[in-house]
Amino acid sequence: MNKKIDAKLILQTITDLGKVLILLLDEAAVIVVILLILHFLGIQIPLPIMIGGGIIVGIFVFLIHIAVIPSFRRKQVTGREGMIGTQGRVVKPLTPVGTVMVNGEYWRAESVDDNIGVDENVEIVRLEGLVLKVKRDGS
Repeated sequence: MNKKIDAKLILQTITDLGKVLILLLDEAAVIVVILLILHFLGIQIPLPIMIGGGIIVGIFVFLIHIAVIPSFRRKQVTGREGMIGTQGRVVKPLTPVGTVMVNGEYWRAESVDDNIGVDENVEIVRLEGLVLKVKRDGS
């Protein structure tokens, strides 16, 4: 079983590095275009400076892209799944139905516990249609 996990991890790492290399292609294309423009304008840059500058810029851009790799595997949290666990504040009392503000938006909400008063913090437990099911925030 460990061999499967290791093989999968190696394949994922190779895939991630491939993505980074593909992302680097557009930066390389921009550098080539800039060098061609400078050449056609008659601006001469010594070859050692071009090579050294290219290596420095390449390493810098590569490191930036390596920092992006964790975002390839991060689970996207949007929509219904992203709402669950989010905190909000009661605007109209939940007796048991009222209104809460979550991330600057007003939502119709229903308390799953008991009545909850205005200005109390709540946590979203689930969604049913466009109605948030909330409980008193325990934190």
